[in-house]
Amino acid sequence: MTRPLVLTSEDARHPFRRSLRPSALRSVRTPWTWPFSVTDVREFLLAYCACFVGVSAFIA
Repeated sequence: MTRPLVLTSEDARHPFRRSLRPSALRSVRTPWTWPFSVTDVREFLLAYCACFVGVSAFIA
């Protein structure tokens, strides 16, 4: 096991991050994708409207 000569990274400002190896701080960035599909949004709106109509019917 080889260890770097410099144990701290000046790029890391937090004490915990400063204690990590520099290779642990490098992360692979993946492009952000929307977690919901159009179908998910449509079904949520359908359920929301159905509940709204149901509650309105009981109130009136």
